[in-house]
Amino acid sequence: MNVWQAAADLVRRSGSGALATVARVRGSTPVPAGTKMLVGAEGRLIGSVGGGCVEADVIGAALDAQASRRPSLLTHHLNADLAGDLGLSCGGTVDIFVEPLLADEAYVRVLDAAASAEAGLVRTATEWSGIEPRKTFEPLARAAFSGAAATLTRDGRYMEERLLPAPRVFVFGAGHVGTAIARAAAAAGFRVVVIDDRAEYADAARFPDGIAVLAADVETAFTRYPLTSGDAVVIATRGHRNDALILERVATSPAGYVGLLGSRRKKAVVTKGLKAAGVPAKSLQRVRVPVGLPIGAVTPEEIAVSVVAELIGWRRGEP
Repeated sequence: MNVWQAAADLVRRSGSGALATVARVRGSTPVPAGTKMLVGAEGRLIGSVGGGCVEADVIGAALDAQASRRPSLLTHHLNADLAGDLGLSCGGTVDIFVEPLLADEAYVRVLDAAASAEAGLVRTATEWSGIEPRKTFEPLARAAFSGAAATLTRDGRYMEERLLPAPRVFVFGAGHVGTAIARAAAAAGFRVVVIDDRAEYADAARFPDGIAVLAADVETAFTRYPLTSGDAVVIATRGHRNDALILERVATSPAGYVGLLGSRRKKAVVTKGLKAAGVPAKSLQRVRVPVGLPIGAVTPEEIAVSVVAELIGWRRGEP
């Protein structure tokens, strides 16, 4: 769920609500800067900013913000004793900015822009007074970003949020396993594209909203969606021949993650054929086969959990 869009929809529907954002972290904390939680009249709706008493305090502040129409900045110190009692990471400090949602055209326009942006900068004043804009959006190139997703300016007057789209996951194969992987990846916050050359399988009605579905072969797919280093590819088609055709194109592509469903024996068979066809051994070595973490997964849903867990590790920079 896109929390920006949900916030815009909430304020249009009810005229109220609040948005809590982890604006800055220092040390070890349970959530990174930029994490958001949407709060309605009766409490948390979407997201989490850490759980335990931290979240309880934030929800209280969000309800107050809705009533007063004023934002607040909360600071929580997670010492070892408190963190241990709550099961949270210890030793860190987290600043959380809580703002009321305003049924104001300029304010809602920023929420809409952030919801649909490929990349951009959202700047929110930490004190709302006078005629200065409370919230602004500036579209920016992806290359302009570095550092945390959110931070407070040095003078503390603004919270700045750097927006980048979630990584794309291309799932080749819309059978039972591919469908389960696509659903799980979308639930984990990835942008998912499912590709199958069989129109009856590549049917958008089989997938939740938000998952793109394309009935096409691999050549058409990559003409439509050129791969970048921020993309992941999971190959889960109906047979070795189809897998090999796709892997031949993907192995040498810029994609940051390439995974192939199947056994180690399948890897040996497929890679042997591709080496003979001239695909560099170095390109094939980076392919993850079997794709997913080794958790003994058997069912499509279990396999999906193992694959998406590995995708999350890749996204977060884990080896």
